[in-house]
Amino acid sequence: MQKPSIAELRPVVHPPGVKDRRSGEHWAGRLYMREISLCVDRHLVNTRITPNQLTYVMTVAGALAAPALLVPGIPGALLGVLMVQLYLLFDCVDGEVARWKKQFSLAGVYMDRVAAYLCDAAVLVGFGLRAADPWGSGRIDWLWAFLGTLAALGAILIKAETDLVGVARHQGGLPPVKEAASEPRSSGMALARRAAGALKFHRLILGIEASLVILVAAVLDAVRDDLFFSRLMVAVLAGIALLQTLLHLVSILASSRLK
Repeated sequence: MQKPSIAELRPVVHPPGVKDRRSGEHWAGRLYMREISLCVDRHLVNTRITPNQLTYVMTVAGALAAPALLVPGIPGALLGVLMVQLYLLFDCVDGEVARWKKQFSLAGVYMDRVAAYLCDAAVLVGFGLRAADPWGSGRIDWLWAFLGTLAALGAILIKAETDLVGVARHQGGLPPVKEAASEPRSSGMALARRAAGALKFHRLILGIEASLVILVAAVLDAVRDDLFFSRLMVAVLAGIALLQTLLHLVSILASSRLK
């Protein structure tokens, strides 16, 4: 069967609103990955590969970020970035193939969320283990592994706080939350939320951004010939994760999402 062209694919797999979703589309997807994914879609949409199988590949790619980061030096950081980019690619491709084939399932939606949790956690845990220097000549400093795991826990809890809004509303017999309900009822809280959104520091604990931070730290470590910058960033990310977990919870409770 002839492969569809990108011009044929685009209106079907990128319907209006896909790239404009406020919380459902990553900046990297809008910037470049949605264009790369179209090239991959052409080779998959007429095969027997299912969207759910692509989601499983995405999940594995995200999980492999952790062992990739255990490779010392810049090569390990590059491998970590590669695994996360593969995760993002298949995160785009699975939904696009599903739209073309009209194959949708709750299992796919569920696994997509599991993969998002797993990728963020894998990057941060891998970063903590990397900073602990397991392959070095000295003793392993488990403090950094603990801080990396703490950051991962915070990243997971933030996603869980968002997802549990839907669970609470469903159990309370309420319809899915509307985007406007995310605005805090208090003007002061709304201002604080907009300020945090403008700074975007919270995005540093997401897998894609964190992998780029790790690469920058690896380059700076190579210049210094130690792990100073990696360890500094592990501590910073752990602090951001703890702070954002609390602020995000307060933001949800102060909004109309549970009303």
